[in-house]
Amino acid sequence: MALYLHNTLTRSRERFEPAESGKVTMYVCGPTVYNFAHIGNARPPVVFDVLARLLRRSYDLTYARNVTDVDDKINAAAAKEGVAIGVLTARYLAAYQEDMATLGVLPPDVEPKVTDNLGPIIAMIEKLVASGHAYEADGHVLFAVGSFADYGRLSGRDRDELIAGARVEVAPYKRDPADFVLWKPSPEDIVGWDSPWGRGRPGWHIECSAMAETHLGDTIDIHGGGQDLVFPHHENEVAQSTCAHAGRAYARYWIHNGLIHVDSEKMSKSIGNVLLVRDLLAEAPGEVVRLGLLTAHYRQPLDWTGDVLTEAEQKLDRMYGALREAGIEGPAADDGIEPPASVVEALEDDLNSPRALAELFSLARDANRADDPEERLAKARQLRAGAGLLGLLRDDPEAWFMRSSASADGPGGGLSDAEIDALMAEREALRQGRKFAEADAIRDKLASQNIVIEDSAGGPRWRRSR
Repeated sequence: MALYLHNTLTRSRERFEPAESGKVTMYVCGPTVYNFAHIGNARPPVVFDVLARLLRRSYDLTYARNVTDVDDKINAAAAKEGVAIGVLTARYLAAYQEDMATLGVLPPDVEPKVTDNLGPIIAMIEKLVASGHAYEADGHVLFAVGSFADYGRLSGRDRDELIAGARVEVAPYKRDPADFVLWKPSPEDIVGWDSPWGRGRPGWHIECSAMAETHLGDTIDIHGGGQDLVFPHHENEVAQSTCAHAGRAYARYWIHNGLIHVDSEKMSKSIGNVLLVRDLLAEAPGEVVRLGLLTAHYRQPLDWTGDVLTEAEQKLDRMYGALREAGIEGPAADDGIEPPASVVEALEDDLNSPRALAELFSLARDANRADDPEERLAKARQLRAGAGLLGLLRDDPEAWFMRSSASADGPGGGLSDAEIDALMAEREALRQGRKFAEADAIRDKLASQNIVIEDSAGGPRWRRSR
């Protein structure tokens, strides 16, 4: 496997080689479960799902994606509702997992929760205190940034610039304004756990370091997340993990995806342009939303406009149409067909999904143009195998085109399948009788109900559009 990835740590494109031959460990920062996921939250799971699918072709992968179920935002949301934090986090974790499954994101191998890993978190903090990299002050335990000479290397900026940009909390108990919290005290009305420093709860950064160590080891191959996590979250992870592990590297490759804007603006509650995944899933199938997330290279920002879903659905229609015309039936299954080399090579080039999609569209075009049925079928099978690496074309082709028929409120909902079939038969009879004006009138009637007629080698077919 000749996989190349852009490593944030070195700011260069590098050939990926795991530390242990044949095995890969990957950790991706997961959700903080206090609300429904928005489209920006969905980009990392989709991007790293593609990377996981690619890695599993050649390696034994252990993929961990954490769940933050202890956080001040969680505490505030639970208090507002008058429920225990466990009630709130269970609800939104279930919603998150449901949304990700609808997007075709496969579950990670390990999905650790902070509340299940308090022991390892406390043990790592104790180790940092004992080695002089952390100190207790006013009921808090803080990491001493000055004790780690490489602080700022991941983000590539000097310490003063980083601190100014992060708007760090200035507190009298800090030895240095840059020092960050590992453990903080919990008053009686806030959830807390017993520790050597009193009743409290962990800081955000230490959670990921401890869970990565517990489930993947001291040094992991790949650490991923959004670009907004580079500083302070990932920078702080590097500092505390390296110091806790006697200078050993924390992660060998750091992979960060670009952020999502909505109509060229940053998503913000104050602007009112936050797009929830489940709201988008009410507009389009999960596969459409997934393709929308893959249309831009993962490292680039993605501008989510009103055209994204429409264009993504049209692209999927083209590819599913090629499968149907070739006679492929049923949902995707492991049939042993190797994905085309061109698609694999595109993804091995730093997960170049736009290039991979272009190769898939080319395959769909070639399949449609093939005169020999066997050649058409072979190309369609390659198309589906290649799309599988992107988590696409998993549905039954016929079901894809008929997916809206069960909804009376959906497109074409005013006509039943039987009524459409009858109109199609009548139109075909009129065409055979060269009564083209009457046939066109039926076509227009169907079009007004969002029924699309497609000519094929086997005769005209119809599908419901959105």
